[in-house]
Amino acid sequence: MSKKKNVIILVLVFVLLIGGASVLYTQLGKNDTPDRLLIQGDQNKKDNESQNESSGADDAEQQLTQAPDFAVYDSSGSKVNLSDYIGKPIVLNFWASWCGPCQSEMPDFHEKYLELGDEIHFLMVNMTGGRETLSSAKAFISEKGYTFPVFYDTDSDAAMTYSVYSLPTTYFIDAEGYLIAQATGAISADTLQRGIDMIK
Repeated sequence: MSKKKNVIILVLVFVLLIGGASVLYTQLGKNDTPDRLLIQGDQNKKDNESQNESSGADDAEQQLTQAPDFAVYDSSGSKVNLSDYIGKPIVLNFWASWCGPCQSEMPDFHEKYLELGDEIHFLMVNMTGGRETLSSAKAFISEKGYTFPVFYDTDSDAAMTYSVYSLPTTYFIDAEGYLIAQATGAISADTLQRGIDMIK
């Protein structure tokens, strides 16, 4: 009888541990969703406030960061720079054809490109190299019928410049070339629109 009682107690403890872990995971996950935009100006303002508090200054002036330039190649093999597109807002997306989350958000990017392509530059930068080849990336774009501009980071210049280690990653850059927001992980159509609204 006491063995049966011990087994029941162990099962109950196990159930409580699993339940508690599930609740904790859910609560912590709410604060780190990939669908959340990191707003660059807010982050810089927080950094400045921390610096000003330690130096005794009262006012924290918001500083924006200039988007670093990089070189990639278009579908015909011509070299282009990010700086070639300054003058209009830019949606900069890093992706690969083997990346499931990248694939899931691309229809939303294409829809927004068709709607706003005259007002905003959409730069879809393929992480070419390693698992991704030019032919696999081009075949994927062709198969899906996407018409947004695709660029190939065959020298890894863009990935290294932006320290892209996770795909997809999206940056929202205003017409003056300042980083306004970024998102790591697949984003929803609503989040994409919020990012666009910040740079229009």
